[in-house]
Amino acid sequence: MKTNLLKFSAALCMLAISISACNSNTKSSANSDSLTIDSSATTSIKPAGPAPEWGKTIKPEMQAVIEKLISYGDKPLETLSAADARKNHTPTDAVMDLVKENKITIPASKVDTMGKDIDVTGGKIHIRIYTPKSGNGSYPLIVYYHGGGFVIANLDIYNASAQGLAEQVGAVIVSVAYRLAPENKFPTAHNDAFAAYEWAIKNAVSLKADPAKIAVVGESAGGNLAANVSIMARDKNIMVPVHQVLVYPIVQANMDTESYKMYADAKPLNKAMMSWFTEKYLTTMIEAQNPKISLVDANLKGLPPTTIITAEIDPLHNDGVILANKLSDAGVKVSSRNYEGVTHEFFGMAIIVPEAKAAQAYASEQLKAAFK
Repeated sequence: MKTNLLKFSAALCMLAISISACNSNTKSSANSDSLTIDSSATTSIKPAGPAPEWGKTIKPEMQAVIEKLISYGDKPLETLSAADARKNHTPTDAVMDLVKENKITIPASKVDTMGKDIDVTGGKIHIRIYTPKSGNGSYPLIVYYHGGGFVIANLDIYNASAQGLAEQVGAVIVSVAYRLAPENKFPTAHNDAFAAYEWAIKNAVSLKADPAKIAVVGESAGGNLAANVSIMARDKNIMVPVHQVLVYPIVQANMDTESYKMYADAKPLNKAMMSWFTEKYLTTMIEAQNPKISLVDANLKGLPPTTIITAEIDPLHNDGVILANKLSDAGVKVSSRNYEGVTHEFFGMAIIVPEAKAAQAYASEQLKAAFK
């Protein structure tokens, strides 16, 4: 079982590589694109066995990560308590073990990091601040929210995504360790997310950042939080982010979509896990109808331009598509891109998975354009 320190060190290394060659040969589009990336010259990492039944289109590098994750022999997350589930190996562990086994070179980080506790209603939360080593300040500012179904994961596990964006965009990133369920039920994570956003705006100058150039980014549960932060900023009449990037976001409690049916048994995320996450975060299922959870039923007018990234082999694939359409119907400018042959959690795997490198580059391009 990995310690948090080891997970952080591994994730830190993973991200440093993920940035090293992040120029994408795909073009941005205001419409939804579905991309297949040529990985033939990127890595020699290959899977050991045939493609899984639940993901016949899976790319070799992605499959190798999943095979490594399965090899740990952890009990299914949905059969565990939250405390025990947090001790399971993660996709980050799998990626970093493959990096070690394949002797992949890890370049030096291009950012400095520091941790800080900030006050929120009912307690404190921890944030990690990433600051580019180059430049003199007045950087763009990004508030980042990690995934984990509101129940598991931490800043270390999602370090790769946060550091990758900090390096590629040249921005200060505030990565937020919102409080987790079931110890902290809905809407604690949502309130923490907004409190961190307010803190970032108020402290931007001391962070060497420009408060007029602020964006939000989130993955999975964090994608839900990021979108909610934009909604709350609009409703509270404070500065709305200039852009939001939502990576395979949770946008509803409906688990009868086509992608939920097709990828009910997928890894690293499946339908049973999503039910488990929902039960842990919500006090009653009535709360699933709350527009903070069911973003597709929220008032989406007046939200910032939005980039949505989805994975093909993911129960949440259709969630991202549905939200993109809902945002567009509400008059929001939306750019979306789907990556073929990859699963949930692929975004932070750029050290190994070519689609992740392309997705990080795409997100970074969208953010840099917004900050201009």
